[in-house]
Amino acid sequence: MTSMDFSTVLPEVLLSLYAMAALIGGVCLGKDKVAPFISWLTVAILVLFAALVGLQSGSRVAFGGLFIEDAFSRFAKVLILLSAAGVLAMSADYQERRNLMRFEYPILITLAVVGMMMMVSAGNLMSLYIGLELQSLALYVVAALRRDSTRSSEAGLKYFVLGALSSGILLYGAALTYGFTGTTDFAGIMTTVTTENLPLGVLFGMVFLIIGLAFKVSAVPFHMWTPDVYEGSPSSVTAFFATAPKVAAMALLARLLMDAFGMVPDQWGQIIALLSVVSILGGAIAAIGQMNIKRLMAYSSITHMGFALLGLTAGTAQGVAAMLLYMSVYVAMNIGMFAFILSMERDGQPITDIRSLHMLAKRGPMRAWALLILLFSLAGVPPMVGFWAKFSVLLAAVQAGYVWAAVFAVIGSGIAAFYYLRIVYFMYFGTEEEEGIDKRIAPAQRVLLIASAVIMLAGSVNLFGIEGMAQMAAAALVN
Repeated sequence: MTSMDFSTVLPEVLLSLYAMAALIGGVCLGKDKVAPFISWLTVAILVLFAALVGLQSGSRVAFGGLFIEDAFSRFAKVLILLSAAGVLAMSADYQERRNLMRFEYPILITLAVVGMMMMVSAGNLMSLYIGLELQSLALYVVAALRRDSTRSSEAGLKYFVLGALSSGILLYGAALTYGFTGTTDFAGIMTTVTTENLPLGVLFGMVFLIIGLAFKVSAVPFHMWTPDVYEGSPSSVTAFFATAPKVAAMALLARLLMDAFGMVPDQWGQIIALLSVVSILGGAIAAIGQMNIKRLMAYSSITHMGFALLGLTAGTAQGVAAMLLYMSVYVAMNIGMFAFILSMERDGQPITDIRSLHMLAKRGPMRAWALLILLFSLAGVPPMVGFWAKFSVLLAAVQAGYVWAAVFAVIGSGIAAFYYLRIVYFMYFGTEEEEGIDKRIAPAQRVLLIASAVIMLAGSVNLFGIEGMAQMAAAALVN
């Protein structure tokens, strides 16, 4: 390992050292005493590292191509770090009130983030798998964080079993790809894979790799774990599942397809387009009958991952930029939504039934207003930022010739609007006979809820430079 290699992976190394130091400190100083301090310290560390990563420039390759540091990976890392920090901040009050404030939780989140940072910088099938498993192992544990809950334990077990299945499929695809190309390096695979010379074994390997990652982004028909894990896990954990891991998986899929199979976009574009359409339609239709808001958000995430995949379908820099912009907006929307979900309680007990939101506009007009903005943005109602994010991926797909996929996506978006607008109806036109939710909301949850809603409004005028940064990140990956 050279000094250049070490400096390239320095953020990941420092975060790993922090996690180990926090673990030792928590054990030595007493679990209950230091848990809140470690949680808020982790928030500060993640924000600091997001700033440090964002200020870097240029492109570097470390460890003989195993690790790639460029504008694309930095964009994804900043998004992952900020979303993890936001989730930890708004979860602190929830965990203390539910007796879930354990010092291991922020440490596991930090280790998962390190794995995600490794994923988005992977330049080799081996480093891809190492990062993916580091993330997954930490997430299996936090899914079952509420040890005295059967549903939480069930969620952790389901996630583990199906996650192991997806890892096996991905490894089989990696083995096939290596067997027919003679290399695990993305650049090496690119030189051996062309339209005129695409061995059948490589094609099958590519398909299995895509399927393995489709599990991670909850694409239909590999989504079966998502609703149960979202519902069974503590809401603070569900908030994390819905944000940072989705960004990491989408970024990893983009890097794999562009860096390793970028010469055959026609081959994988059809697969991604199909996954996109069935995810949009499947998630939208399945969510219609959901009254549990966490299950509803699970199916909502499936639909939104379908839209992100639609941008990736194009196989162009414009499509990748649209995907990155969509994921940025998606994270901002979900941070706000889960800040609200974490505050949903009645008589101090958490509730998840959307019928408890009847006439929320009278009891908490500010919360209702913020939730209205977020729901409109999730539904893609103009002029909210969610509309422009969907428009960007639709435009990229149409320009790449996938008009049929864009048409189905628009239909799916129309179907999905029903269950978002149903919540709006409950809040403003529902019956007052239903018991509502308490007015109490933690300061961090209030700030993130309002900030997310303001971003959805203000972003329709100015996207805060995110669009330009997404285009530069996409150019670094595709060119």
